[in-house]
Amino acid sequence: MTVQHFTPEGMLQPVPYHHIAVGTGTKHVHISGQVARQADGIPVAPGDLAGQVAQALRNTAVGLAGAGASFADVLRLTFYVTRWSPERIGDFMAGVEAVADEIGLRLPMPPASLIGVEYLFEPDILVEVEATALLD
Repeated sequence: MTVQHFTPEGMLQPVPYHHIAVGTGTKHVHISGQVARQADGIPVAPGDLAGQVAQALRNTAVGLAGAGASFADVLRLTFYVTRWSPERIGDFMAGVEAVADEIGLRLPMPPASLIGVEYLFEPDILVEVEATALLD
């Protein structure tokens, strides 16, 4: 197995992601920030954080597959969410959970960071996700 995810005893638990990923492969895969847009640019789930998280993760899965990878190969996810507040975690996680089985994203997720930002590149974009994966 190229990537191993785990959370050692003594680290904060439970969280919706593993704290550690160890990779032994040599081929790096970097997926640029994915948003809630269809391939033709049409917005998905305007104003709906859960829906946008789900679509951004679907797009990430397409990028991973294009590189011959899957979420099992992901070392790290980074989420950028506009106007973040802790009260939004339920909507955020609802989006993750709604799509996890469909795209093969095991829960807890790979190591992840959620970074609150004021604004992303378009006013209707609520979330952007980046992924780093490792293959043999």
